[in-house]
Amino acid sequence: MLKKWYRLDTAALIFPAIARKDWSNAFRVSATLIEPVDQEVLQRAVDDMRGRFPSFFVTLRRGFFWYYLEESDLPVKVCEDSAYPLTYMGNRELRQNCLRVLCYKNRIAVECFHSVTDGWGGSVFLSNLVAHYLELKYGIQIPREGLLCDLTQPPPAEELEDSFLKNAAEVASGRKEEKSYRLRGTREPNGFRTLTTGIVDTQALLDAAHRLKVTVTALLAAVMVESIIGMQNDRLPRKRQRAVKVTIPVDLRRLFGSRTLRNFSLVLNVGADPRYGDYRLEELCSTIYHQLCAYATPQNMAAMMAANVQPQKLVALRLAPVFVKNLVMDIVYSRIGEGGGSLNISNITGLPLPEVITSYVKRMEFIIGPQRSYPNNCSVLSYGGKTYINMIRNIRESELERRFFSRLVELGIPVEIECNRRS
Repeated sequence: MLKKWYRLDTAALIFPAIARKDWSNAFRVSATLIEPVDQEVLQRAVDDMRGRFPSFFVTLRRGFFWYYLEESDLPVKVCEDSAYPLTYMGNRELRQNCLRVLCYKNRIAVECFHSVTDGWGGSVFLSNLVAHYLELKYGIQIPREGLLCDLTQPPPAEELEDSFLKNAAEVASGRKEEKSYRLRGTREPNGFRTLTTGIVDTQALLDAAHRLKVTVTALLAAVMVESIIGMQNDRLPRKRQRAVKVTIPVDLRRLFGSRTLRNFSLVLNVGADPRYGDYRLEELCSTIYHQLCAYATPQNMAAMMAANVQPQKLVALRLAPVFVKNLVMDIVYSRIGEGGGSLNISNITGLPLPEVITSYVKRMEFIIGPQRSYPNNCSVLSYGGKTYINMIRNIRESELERRFFSRLVELGIPVEIECNRRS
């Protein structure tokens, strides 16, 4: 019997090509329950997910012309969580499964290779997994509303589509962009990643954003830019400085009415250039908010999609073997892939879940790892009246977290700090 396989979506093509032994592009979504996780019941729940979410139970394969995802024969085994999130997901593991399900005490975590899906798709998978686990564990019925699906039904075709191909414009926008200031530090040995979580009251965060007449994403980006500008000021004279921009992923499903559970987001680099003068936080908030409003339009996003889609249609590239494509994509990524930003701020907002789940799940989080050339990264998720701001790094220096969270406190947003590092 032939195994089902999936072409990599337009955004996913880059990830196998640019992976390194000390870096693989994966992310984590997790839920913390009110009671310890029953690993045996969780395993049953995972096994029951395969029919409804087949594109998650896949292995990465290398063909002659392209990488592709193939249905995996191997079960996704629930394992105990490790000392730090997002341990290296290497080729050997990806040839077996592109998905991990982990548990530790009260926490259920899903880690996924980015060629499979993005943060929103991962959140849908986790939400359904947790809901089904609760049903098996406690014998309750959870209504299938919001993100929750009927696990007895096959996935609709639109969940498996490459929405980039469907929505790309005929004319592509340019890729050229000035490089942003780079954060540096002392690399951690053995791939260790320090995770610092700032827990804030969501309403306090919203109130601060409303006072400044911007969105929460724009506020967090402005505080981050201000923090990095301060670090650059301590290191370089103004004439030698660079622009400071943060990379904001934009979920395109809302702009284009897509239901895909594969990758469907593009990034915008927004910020300010300190060489032009000093900025007050209010000015940074305003300029970043208006940059996001101006760039995150269906027309501009469709043109950006076209810049990624059109090279796939070139006959010379289509006929080139995969090792040549890898070389080309690696060169392109090295030149323009991460050069436009200093780090990511990825914010998942508005998870529509049945209220009954809040009685069993006290916390949900989203974590992206450091990029290939970014030692720091930031991801945000709001749930149950709290916003969890996860700042991860693969360097020892913690100056960015200190500046960022201290500034939030100055804005009247109390922050509770957790960290997986004791020294």
